[in-house]
Amino acid sequence: MIAFLLEATAFAAEGDFSLNHPERLWLLWLLPLIVGFLYWRAGSRVDAVASFSKMASARSGLGAADKLNLLAVVAMVLALVDFQYGFEWTDVERSGVDMVIAIDVSDSMLVRDGGGQALSRLTRAKHEIEDLLERMAGDRVALVAFSGAAYLQCPLTLDYGAAALFLRGVDTNLISQKGTAIGAALRTSGRALARSPEGSRAVLLITDGEDHSGDALSAAKDLSEEGVRVFVIGIGKPEGSPIPAENGSLRRDKNGDLVLSKLDEPTLQQIARETGGVYVRSVTGDIDLQSIYEEGVRATMEVANQTSVRKKRWFHRFQWFVALALLALLGSSVLSIRNWEGK
Repeated sequence: MIAFLLEATAFAAEGDFSLNHPERLWLLWLLPLIVGFLYWRAGSRVDAVASFSKMASARSGLGAADKLNLLAVVAMVLALVDFQYGFEWTDVERSGVDMVIAIDVSDSMLVRDGGGQALSRLTRAKHEIEDLLERMAGDRVALVAFSGAAYLQCPLTLDYGAAALFLRGVDTNLISQKGTAIGAALRTSGRALARSPEGSRAVLLITDGEDHSGDALSAAKDLSEEGVRVFVIGIGKPEGSPIPAENGSLRRDKNGDLVLSKLDEPTLQQIARETGGVYVRSVTGDIDLQSIYEEGVRATMEVANQTSVRKKRWFHRFQWFVALALLALLGSSVLSIRNWEGK
């Protein structure tokens, strides 16, 4: 439901209105409870668990004051959602680096070897990336997902909300071709940075496996010649970890032996060294992307020259709904007083 609301908001942003906090629309579920309470209080025989739409259409005698109270609740929810109508284009100056986050979505990323073994490697990585996106400012970011092949999921953008939306759709079923093609991930990332300023091109590579393509070091050398630095986060252990199967057991080969996902640490270290980046290994699945970003990417990369970017600045209209709620509550109070005096 939340994902649907976010997508609907992104679609609305293409028009003349937007919702700044669409997740707060969940508060509208309070309406059926409030209506049920009002019917119960009024002694109505209407079933309190009937749907709100049926209640609204039924001529069961909700008083005018009660209807104004319901209107006030709806208006207050819309005020909390922060309805935005109309916008103007503003020029925003930005300076930063261009960074591609290349994330491994092979089946081995389903291994649960993090703290408490509650979350898979992929889920933990996605959470860390989302936290990083919330702290970024001025840097353009792109997203590449890879397993046996690599695809650009989100091009370079300053819209971190859009990048996070693409990130939420990343899972191990995204790419049908199995394996771990690190070389393909690096080349796809390089193409995404082709038009970026020299000296400010970075790739953040997150993987837990071996390079099955045999092309990783060649791709790293090409990126180095293009001025791209690769910062590598290796998840797992060189001796390997068993991969979960769909039936809940562990994956085995045709001989009945466990299939292990082994971290090819020497290759990953060489990729980072070849491009002037940094390699970090995370044994437990915990990834401190914030430190890698600040102490690695931002501290060692050249910040691109300031450029002007056009950005929408929405006009907040929550005041309309606050005023409507106050008027409805005032009207309800007046009607209640009249009804009390008339008895």
